[in-house]
Amino acid sequence: MHAPLNDAALDQLFRTARTYNAFTGDVSDETLRRLYDLMKFGPTEANTTPARIVFVKSKEAKAKLGPALSEGNYKKTMEAPVTAIVGYDMRFYEKLPVLFPHTDAKAWFEHRDAADLAWVAMRNSALQTAYLILAARALGLDCGPMTGFDNAKVDEAFFAGTSIRSNILVNLGYGDPASLFPRSPRLPFDEACRIE
Repeated sequence: MHAPLNDAALDQLFRTARTYNAFTGDVSDETLRRLYDLMKFGPTEANTTPARIVFVKSKEAKAKLGPALSEGNYKKTMEAPVTAIVGYDMRFYEKLPVLFPHTDAKAWFEHRDAADLAWVAMRNSALQTAYLILAARALGLDCGPMTGFDNAKVDEAFFAGTSIRSNILVNLGYGDPASLFPRSPRLPFDEACRIE
């Protein structure tokens, strides 16, 4: 049995954590490596771990990303220290002999049609995006996840000629509290859940 996290940790991960629209600071490559080394342990279906990430930091990479962004996401993304492009590999099953070695899990997926593979890959890379956000918060970073972008443009700029497709963008850095909107309500337990 594990002891529950203390209130300060729960606040940092969930209760007081917010989605920021402006960031400051620098995020080192070492911090990004630490972030991935935490998030990679989150569970996915048959350990498929389809997420593939490009951490956009340089001016050149930002210039490639810019044309794909919606108007409301452009400025904050260009100014963020890092933007993680979380994509998913449509050929994720090719890694399963290593990732799920105790059975032939590759055979479960390799003959499925593209729509079914996309559903598996997108669903599990979305899980991994949530792990990325929690890992970033655990390391003291703030996050600004978003889906307001042109996936086809991102795929052409960063994943051309590969089996990887973009899913979600996450701005990373140290959030500017002045950029926060009032926190939106959440549904109470009795409206969102039931115990049977």
